[in-house]
Amino acid sequence: MDNSPSGRTVVVTGGTRGVGAGIARAFAETGAHVVACARRPPEQPLEGVKFTPLDLRDPPAVRAFFDALPRLDVLVNNAGGTPYRRLADADAERHARVIELNLLTPLTASLAAYEQLRRARGAVVMIGSVSGGRPSPGSAAYGAAKAGLENLARSMAVEWAPEVRVNTLVVGMVRTELADLHYGGQDGIDAVSRTVPAGRLAAPSDVGAAAVFLASEAAAYISGASLLVHGGGERPAFLGAATANKPLDKED
Repeated sequence: MDNSPSGRTVVVTGGTRGVGAGIARAFAETGAHVVACARRPPEQPLEGVKFTPLDLRDPPAVRAFFDALPRLDVLVNNAGGTPYRRLADADAERHARVIELNLLTPLTASLAAYEQLRRARGAVVMIGSVSGGRPSPGSAAYGAAKAGLENLARSMAVEWAPEVRVNTLVVGMVRTELADLHYGGQDGIDAVSRTVPAGRLAAPSDVGAAAVFLASEAAAYISGASLLVHGGGERPAFLGAATANKPLDKED
């Protein structure tokens, strides 16, 4: 079996736009055979990436998709997302659909891929979110699902060791093609970027590079880990309030 990057097969769920497209491109640049599966095709073809239509909420279809693959080395569970919706503004069934997409579909895909990954001694990369580790008003169900996804990955890493490694990328704010709409244009993006210690939002390629690392031989002893990809996090709000009227200390 060819275990070089160019000999590997990588599946990226939701890999046709945004973060998913950045991940798919990053793996394609290593020479891997990359399959992006989603309900809708990319607006423009991704070089080196094969698209397969798949509804991840259809378990029989998911199992048939993975069973048909001749080989699988890496599964990146990226598909997910949520609209802005306060808890009391929707019924429980609508929130449950958010949890299904962001927690149950990665579990469905991972279980369907397990035998292939075990034979290849492969890796699973979950795409988590900082929303899973802090309050997420307006996306509470999403945050709860992402918290569950991180815990699921840790348990999976123990149960499936040593054949399959499982890790999570805990992703912060990313500048995707929808960022202008999400943050209110360039002025909003600039304002939000100033809250990030790195001074900018992540690019999809930043997340892609981190996913490639976790799936690589360089990370062969890393499993059950959560890698923060958030540019240093967020400055705690209390610090701004506590120091707003205090001059900065000056060195003598």
